Amino acid sequence: MQRKLIRPNLSEVKEKMTKEAKEKEAAKKKSPPPTDTHAENYYFLKQMNRKTLMAVVFADGEKVEGYIEWYDRNCFKLNRDNAPNLLVYKRQVKYLYKVEQESSSVSSAQTTEEETAENDDKPASSSSKKNK
Repeated sequence: MQRKLIRPNLSEVKEKMTKEAKEKEAAKKKSPPPTDTHAENYYFLKQMNRKTLMAVVFADGEKVEGYIEWYDRNCFKLNRDNAPNLLVYKRQVKYLYKVEQESSSVSSAQTTEEETAENDDKPASSSSKKNK
């Protein structure tokens, strides 16, 4: 009994190799950057842990202040002192900021105005009189 050697067709082997090569090239292609950078998650977690007093300005211009208790993909809960807590939908928020930033910038502007007023009230020093 003689055995016959069966060899695969060369065209079939080439097809398999080209398919595998195409799949490898597709896998090697650079994927697009992610749509979510997680910056928003980091910001909310930071403000929640520090219990930072936040001001939320809505699309219609209304402003509320409170502490962020928790957040979700679509909304966050704002705890307020002496007022009911709010469930705020993110799509209705125009922007939000820390309340301390607002008060510190106002106080620094007031001190600058006070310093300039004090300097205007003081008489010129003797060295400036000598130069004139």
